[in-house]
Amino acid sequence: MDIDFHRIKRLPPYVFDEVNTMKAKARADGEDIIDFGMGNPDRPTPPHIVEKLVETVRDPRTHRYSTSRGIPGLRRAVAAYYQRRFGVDINPETEAIVTLGSKEGLANLAMAITTPGDVILAPNPSYPIHPYGFMIAGAVIRHVPIDPLDEFLPRLEYAVRHSVPKPVALVLNFPANPTALTVDLDFYEDVIAFARRHEMFILSDLAYAEIYYDGNPPPSILELPGAKDVAIEFTSMSKTFSMPGWRIGFAAGNTKLVSALRRIKSYLDYGAFTPVQVAATAALNGPQDCIEENRQVYQSRRDVLIKGLAAAGWDVPAPPATMFAWAPIPEPLAELGSLEFSKLLLTEAKVAVAPGLGFGEHGEGFVRIALVENEQRIRQACKSIKRFFAEYQSARNPGSKAMAS
Repeated sequence: MDIDFHRIKRLPPYVFDEVNTMKAKARADGEDIIDFGMGNPDRPTPPHIVEKLVETVRDPRTHRYSTSRGIPGLRRAVAAYYQRRFGVDINPETEAIVTLGSKEGLANLAMAITTPGDVILAPNPSYPIHPYGFMIAGAVIRHVPIDPLDEFLPRLEYAVRHSVPKPVALVLNFPANPTALTVDLDFYEDVIAFARRHEMFILSDLAYAEIYYDGNPPPSILELPGAKDVAIEFTSMSKTFSMPGWRIGFAAGNTKLVSALRRIKSYLDYGAFTPVQVAATAALNGPQDCIEENRQVYQSRRDVLIKGLAAAGWDVPAPPATMFAWAPIPEPLAELGSLEFSKLLLTEAKVAVAPGLGFGEHGEGFVRIALVENEQRIRQACKSIKRFFAEYQSARNPGSKAMAS
């Protein structure tokens, strides 16, 4: 039967598929591809977390259904984390809920609070689940350019004035994926005032709270008085504790939104496997030196990458946070666009990156580079990129100097 499914039809083509298909084929052909494309942490989960999982899974009582809102011990650990890290009091019974990673939590909350036709404000470029979780739920998305950051609030005001019906929610993500932009509490204070003024909720994605550099820890929106009146915040164990495949995260904040998420999850899942939740509790309550160790590894990789790309003739700003560099396409190749540039980088330099267009139309002209390869591989990639740039320049302009200075 030739049937178009409404929710699927609303989704745009998945831009990353083209690069991923090419990458898979190249690897199947035996090519060595250095993969900076997906933000998939390569660091091992700390041993004490793995040991707690193994210990717990040996108890057959943990093999039964869990609870969709999260086990009490993990919700208490979430509250303790917020108090320790941000000085924020969280009630583990009414203001915290465990999710199957932040992506699931955001998507299910979108389903819980969205009526078809509702307007949602989402930054652009952004991580795809931020706008498309709501689009799947039937919402209309108003994409708000996020760069330059000092124009974001005026653009939000403009979007509200020109939206019918009035927007019901605003999605935020700082430190930002893919741009690595960070904000301070003054920014959040303005955003909270904006949300109060226009009677809308804020959904904040804080997945990269612990991956920051140069001694500047990102704040939580919940640190501000009255924030919990309008805001809920999602985060994940994936990046902080190198647990991406474990699919465990949490949300905290506004009781109405937590309750809505709890209600819809009670119909959709029985929660993460109990041993995973117990291990996540051990991660939050246990030694935290692994977080600093991960941070140092990513910072060292960042520095190697930025230095190596500069030597290749590619000027990329050093990200202040996240595990990504948001790289403007070098001028001689900018005309290609982010998708074609990414494909060319894969075929000619054997380096995979994520095209900026996949994060929204305002991501065009950039690619995202994930710090998920070791320093030796990063250096290898930079040398390959430098060689590719020189060959490209030579082919376009015989006798010209290479792009590298």
